Amino acid sequence: MPEPLVLRRTDGAVATLTLNRPKAYNALSIALMEAILDELADLDRDRSVAVVVLEGSGRGFSGGHDLKELQANPDVAFRQRTFDTCTKMMLAVTRLRQPVIAKVHGIATAAGCQLVATCDLAIAADTAKFGTPGVNIGLFCSTPMVALSRAVHRKQAMEMLLTGDVVSAQHAAEIGLINRCVAEDQLDAETNALAAVIASKSRKVLKTGKEAFHRQIDMTLEDAYAYAGSVMVENMGYADTDEGIDAFIGKRPPLWSHE
Repeated sequence: MPEPLVLRRTDGAVATLTLNRPKAYNALSIALMEAILDELADLDRDRSVAVVVLEGSGRGFSGGHDLKELQANPDVAFRQRTFDTCTKMMLAVTRLRQPVIAKVHGIATAAGCQLVATCDLAIAADTAKFGTPGVNIGLFCSTPMVALSRAVHRKQAMEMLLTGDVVSAQHAAEIGLINRCVAEDQLDAETNALAAVIASKSRKVLKTGKEAFHRQIDMTLEDAYAYAGSVMVENMGYADTDEGIDAFIGKRPPLWSHE
């Protein structure tokens, strides 16, 4: 039996999904993207999981779309299905109730870079490389552009898109594509530590905050404040909010019910 395209393990309240096409640099075939979608749908229903970590097996995070698959299927319907499935996957990451941390080693290029930009947080080894090199092969990274242009300054995004150059993890951290660049031998520990901090919070509050962040980001300033204010009013009615405020006043750790 072939190995699953996505491996899943859980450690306490942290679930890790591993893209498992190591011989193909975890190229995002339709089958792999559909497997990721299935895992995300299952995690979205799992109230015991607070944080999701996304990583790649083998030598890198992901080299992007499976170009061999796309070349072998020249009909428009198949290619449209590929990019539609990719869009569904990226939106599923954004809409997932749990925050998602990209844990990056090796390369994250094209749609792989898009996936990193889509995740809520990202930590990379100092040896990792990022890029949107589609222009080099005559296929502009138009869908990766959507996530990249929302994660970094537009001029930085345009430079990556127009040149196709691969950038270092250090540069990716400087432009805001990732949160931090760490020594390769510290990647596991740093990712685990960040996930543990987030997992210690109320899961209901994390869900509320992630959803509100992504909804307000494209609103006008006035609309964003009005929306965020209504979210805070609703948030004040949570049982965990009462507990958190009482714990703060009483100078004790909160005991979350996740309600």
